[in-house]
Amino acid sequence: MMRRGLIAIVVLVFAAALSLQSRAVQAVLLGWYLPEFPHPERVLERLADGVSGEVHFPSASPFDLEVVLDGMRGAVPTTGLGHLTLPPGATRERPVPALVILPGSGGIAPGRERDYAELLARHGIASLIVEYYLPRGMTEDYPYRVRTSTVTEFDVVSDAYAALRLLASSALIDPRRIGVIGFSYGGMAVRWTMDRRLQRILAPHTAGFALYADFYGPCFQVPGSTEIVAAPLLTVRGDEDASNDLAACAAREHELRLLGASVEAHLIPGAGHAWEVARPRAEGNYPYLVGCELRYDELGRAWLDGERVAAVESDASRMERIAARITSGGAYRDCLHYGYIVGRDDVARQRGYELLLDFLARHFGAPDVSPRQDAEADPVRGPDAAEAAKG
Repeated sequence: MMRRGLIAIVVLVFAAALSLQSRAVQAVLLGWYLPEFPHPERVLERLADGVSGEVHFPSASPFDLEVVLDGMRGAVPTTGLGHLTLPPGATRERPVPALVILPGSGGIAPGRERDYAELLARHGIASLIVEYYLPRGMTEDYPYRVRTSTVTEFDVVSDAYAALRLLASSALIDPRRIGVIGFSYGGMAVRWTMDRRLQRILAPHTAGFALYADFYGPCFQVPGSTEIVAAPLLTVRGDEDASNDLAACAAREHELRLLGASVEAHLIPGAGHAWEVARPRAEGNYPYLVGCELRYDELGRAWLDGERVAAVESDASRMERIAARITSGGAYRDCLHYGYIVGRDDVARQRGYELLLDFLARHFGAPDVSPRQDAEADPVRGPDAAEAAKG
């Protein structure tokens, strides 16, 4: 707790200093403050039979869409981290489908990602939960704003495709039936993985994901994609979740349909945000964006109301890009709001399980998937972490 308090004080002083410095000086200050990326010794290029639990794999950190579309020039080599769960019936003779699981911005939350992994395993589906903060040095000692300002949805997309490549290397997993599911921030990343440009750059030797599931991912980004991986998309949202602008989400789904996607959209009555997490349901003073659209041009640069957001030179370093993001908050002042409902809702949780399992049964054709086999919600396990509230 003392370390967290000291870091919080440093962050406040540091943020004030950043606002007074040139971009180059800001980058130097950030390089002093932010940790180096860890690089564990055992990194897997391929999955051998019997491997499960914690796995490390090659990935990269582009930070911005612009870096991805530039062929990942300037991306920082990164050792990805995931938690692999295999169902008992996975064999070389009967390879199983799999899902990559992308957590929300609060990280892996008690009651959510690991519970989904267990649910999937009971129905014959493997999973790999992506931990995207720790591989970039962001431990829980760092404040939420620092973690979300230094690890972006495009870093998460890079990890998602790295996880796809790893899963596809296993003889126990059917490479034609690997999908991706994401929650909140992870749901935003899921929709980006549908962009064919990103698939060609990040996983050119694969066909991309076989299906997608976006659970309550905010919809203020307009990708500007002209071609997608047209696999089925499931979206699930709550009608009491203020962080999801339902009109904007409907617009994003319509845009995907126009590009050839099969989009199955569901709205759960009375549900808020992150209904699976273990903490009690309540309205918290969490920030969210509604009423603005962040549009991306063909080079991957973000624009809001005709103005560049977090503008940097195309050859900017990661630290310069982080500095630009941290100091760009004023651009959102007219659409930044606070307060939405987060927390456990067993009715919504069960409905989400049913929708996902039904979707997987229809598109994976997995014989072990039946949406009604989990009629009783699993017991809540373990204390909640404060960050889990943020989706």
